[in-house]
Amino acid sequence: MRKIPNFVLLRAFEAAARLQSFALAARELHLTPSAISHQVKELEAYFGRPLFIRRNRRIDPTPEALRLLDSLSRVFDVIESACTEVSLAPQAQVLAVYSAPSFAVKWLGPRLADFARHHPNITLRLSTGPDPLDLTRAQEIDVAISYGGALERPGVETVALGVEPLVPMCSPAMLASAGSVEALMQEATLIDSPLSRVTWRDWFAANGLPLTDRPRPSFDRAALAISAAADGMGVVLESTRLAERELARGDLVEVGADRFTRFLRETHFLSCRSTDIKQSRLAAFRQWLLAQASPG
Repeated sequence: MRKIPNFVLLRAFEAAARLQSFALAARELHLTPSAISHQVKELEAYFGRPLFIRRNRRIDPTPEALRLLDSLSRVFDVIESACTEVSLAPQAQVLAVYSAPSFAVKWLGPRLADFARHHPNITLRLSTGPDPLDLTRAQEIDVAISYGGALERPGVETVALGVEPLVPMCSPAMLASAGSVEALMQEATLIDSPLSRVTWRDWFAANGLPLTDRPRPSFDRAALAISAAADGMGVVLESTRLAERELARGDLVEVGADRFTRFLRETHFLSCRSTDIKQSRLAAFRQWLLAQASPG
C-alpha cells in the first residue's frame, strides 16, 4: 500500500497553494473556506510541519509547500490527461510522442495541424526532452524522435528522418554589410550550438579557413541558437530543416552557398517498439512523418 496522504487533502492543498487563498480554493472545489482550512491542517499534521504562513487576508506557502505544489501540479496534470483519454469517443486513439525540443518547436509543431486534419480520430500527446529515450523502459511513450542519435535496443526499430544540410546562416543585414563571405566568417561572432552534428572546427577545416579564437556565445538548444542568429547576434552552424521558417521568411540566409563545403548528416531519428509498429495509430503517424521528412 502506498504511503501517501488522503487524496482529498492533497487536492485541497494543491488548490490553496496554487491560488494562495483558502477562499478561492473553496470556490474552485465547491467547499467552504473552513473545510479547506481543516483539510490543510490535517495535511500539516500528517507531515508534522506547517505548509502555509497565515497572514491577514492571505496565505503564503512555505518553501516545502512550494516544492510539494510543483510535484503535485505535474501529477494532477497527468491524472487529468489520463481521465480525458478515457472519456474520449470510442473511436478515438491516443498516441504519445516524445521529441527533441528544437525539432518539436521548429519543424514538427508547425506540421501537426496537417496530421490532425488527415487523422481526426488520433489524439497526439506530445512531450519533449533533450536526451534520447529508452522505449524499452518508457512504456507510456509510443514514438520517440531523437536528435543526434537514437538508443539502440533489442525490440526497437529506428529509422533516420533523411539527410539534413548543416550550413552557416546569419541575418541578411549581416551578410550585406560584409565585404565577402570569407571576411564575414573571419570577423563575425560565431554562435555555438553544442549538440550540433558538425562543429565550427569541422567546418573551418573542411573549408580551408583558420578558426578564430574569439569568444563564442553558446546555446544548448538549436532553436535558441537559430533565433539568436536571426536577431543579428552572429553566424550559426545548424540544420536548414530546423531553420526552414527563418530561411523562408528571409530572417536568415545561408552564407556562401556557392562557395563553401556543405555538410550533410542524418540528424533526427524516429524510433518505436517492434511489437507496436503495426498498430493503426502508430503506423499512420510513422507513415505521415516519413512522408513529411522526405525531400520534395
